Amino acid sequence: MPDDEVAVAIDDVAVNPGIVDGVTTSSVPIVTPQAQAAYLAARSESPYAAMLAADRLRTRRERVRTDTGSHVAIVDVPVDAIESSEAPLSGDGPESADSLTADRLIDVSRTGKPVPQGAFNRFLYEVSFHAVNLGDSAKVRAHKAMNARIGRKFEGGARFVPVLTRKGGVGKTTVTTLLGMALADARDDRIIAIDANPDRGTLAERVERHTRETVRDVVQRASSIGGYTDFSEFVSRDATRLDVLASDTDPLLSEAFNDDDYNVVAALAARYYSIVLTDCGTGIVHSVMRATLQRADSIVIVSGGSVDEARLASETLTWLEANGFGELVRNAIVAINLATQGTHLVKLDEIEAHFASRVREIVRVPYDPRLAAGSAVHWDELRPITRDAARELAALVVEGIPIERGH
Repeated sequence: MPDDEVAVAIDDVAVNPGIVDGVTTSSVPIVTPQAQAAYLAARSESPYAAMLAADRLRTRRERVRTDTGSHVAIVDVPVDAIESSEAPLSGDGPESADSLTADRLIDVSRTGKPVPQGAFNRFLYEVSFHAVNLGDSAKVRAHKAMNARIGRKFEGGARFVPVLTRKGGVGKTTVTTLLGMALADARDDRIIAIDANPDRGTLAERVERHTRETVRDVVQRASSIGGYTDFSEFVSRDATRLDVLASDTDPLLSEAFNDDDYNVVAALAARYYSIVLTDCGTGIVHSVMRATLQRADSIVIVSGGSVDEARLASETLTWLEANGFGELVRNAIVAINLATQGTHLVKLDEIEAHFASRVREIVRVPYDPRLAAGSAVHWDELRPITRDAARELAALVVEGIPIERGH
């Protein structure tokens, strides 16, 4: 080859494509945020993993750079090719405080079982110097489970539950009191019972009265009520934290309590309470009843244990259906008060069978001498069977109320 051609000739040598002028290139498999997020959500039951997965889906893809002069290819890797490491990838920004959850931070292997509740289980735990922990007793577990049913949270404002019937003397006010106490005792939010009986109601007499204010005072001073502290001056609160708003004691004044007045009181109560119970009068065609039913999310119908009391309770359901409240009837609960006259003579199973064809649930409220006296009711002094019936009624009421408005 002539000398001038040798000077510009290219040697016939195989070139390694991985080495170019001393710079090494390689293809590095990079797990995309979407793939890692899906993997974390699939592999873990922790709420933190689900939150992390959602967060990763919102972040942009990151490009990983090596040392100066290196080149990296970004390669999508399938989920099943991800290694078992579940450490979260760093995101585009700092984590929020919500990410510091108990599930994420607490090492379960280092925490012991909580101290058991229940007489025998607690005794065994103590005498064994904490070596034997059987957990809560069956009775305690059942109590906590009932609390969880009653304590279900709602969204979108207060829920209204009227307690009504067409006949007086069947224990409507007693059932309202028991229901309110059971709710207030198990829930963390505020519960109020309003006496909307236009014929001189007695609801306020079933708790220790701390004020002489009534629904009439709330209506007259509504414009001055700017918060719960102001409103609380009108109510009496018992040991379970149930607030009670009394009706007017003067029959002439109470008769003037109409639907507009009730709406003023109900609107104020809805600002400060999660559940508003209304002890309705026997005048089912009274204007207050119409306003009460229009706000109702669920209803409780009270029946006695006699023939005529059961028939009048059933007629109450018929009236509601005929006046456009059929959905409330189908979702209603009938509370049968066993303290009324003649209960021991009737077939209660037949009464229950009748109401079961019309409403959602039936609860029997047993006789209790503490209730029969007609004086202030103290929750802790009631018979256990009475409290259990009230708690079951409360749980059924809560379960029949939608968690969200419009559902």
